[in-house]
Amino acid sequence: MPTLQVSFARMCFETRIALDLTQQQVADRVGVSRSYIAKVERETADPALSMVERIAEALGLGITFDFRPPRFPVGRPIRDALHARCSAYVDRRLRALGLNTAREVEIVHGASHGWIDILAFDPVSGTLLVIEIKTRFDDLGALERQVSWYERMAWQAARRLGWRPRRVVSLVLALASDEVESVVRVHRDVFRLAFPVRAAKVAAMLLDPSSAISGRGLALIDPASRRRHWLIGTSLDGRRSRLPYRDYADAARPAASSMARAPADTNEPSEPRPMNRKPMSSRGGRATAS
Repeated sequence: MPTLQVSFARMCFETRIALDLTQQQVADRVGVSRSYIAKVERETADPALSMVERIAEALGLGITFDFRPPRFPVGRPIRDALHARCSAYVDRRLRALGLNTAREVEIVHGASHGWIDILAFDPVSGTLLVIEIKTRFDDLGALERQVSWYERMAWQAARRLGWRPRRVVSLVLALASDEVESVVRVHRDVFRLAFPVRAAKVAAMLLDPSSAISGRGLALIDPASRRRHWLIGTSLDGRRSRLPYRDYADAARPAASSMARAPADTNEPSEPRPMNRKPMSSRGGRATAS
């Protein structure tokens, strides 16, 4: 099988000849020297993807790349350590509030295959939480589609776990970093529409899952934090305080260095404490968002 370099060189040459173009004419269109185009056609040049795109455009070539992840023998593809830390952190917090939880819940529908980061269930109110953990925001459209699919499939996944939900609420909990916050600021209108429920409302709902909530929630988290008020608002909530991390790389450093950057909170307990849940009719409590 020819390599990409050989295939591209051959296609460039054959297309140029078919179009009755000289190497100089192609070079002028691309903005490079004639000798460079000659090297590409002789397979002695190794053009960058940006240059491949420019040459293809000059020749009217359509180029697509099909990227496929490697096949893993068993179970879910390996997730990064920071994502795992965040997921485990949220799971502990939810269990401390008395919710039933399940992590990495597999869902399959036809050819579609995925894993819900966390499902959490309150048997008193019948509220099922579909929680997506994000360490960065790469594609907001893909995130919305992913959450929508998870919402549809969560009912079936919950029943497999022996839960009987009466409503589904989706939450996106993202790493509390300047990198994440910058995306929220740039796309604030999109986030307002797609994830209209703010951190304080999410926190209140976690304390009282029977409370009314309309729409999907968005909040930030710090996996090294031991504060009782563990949900952090975005700039959409009016938060102006400094976030604990600059970006993904900063948070991915060893936990000791990450915790050293986090502000101390000597007035809060070192671990989340399980709460005595009251009957649904008398539940209540203050929001725990910061």
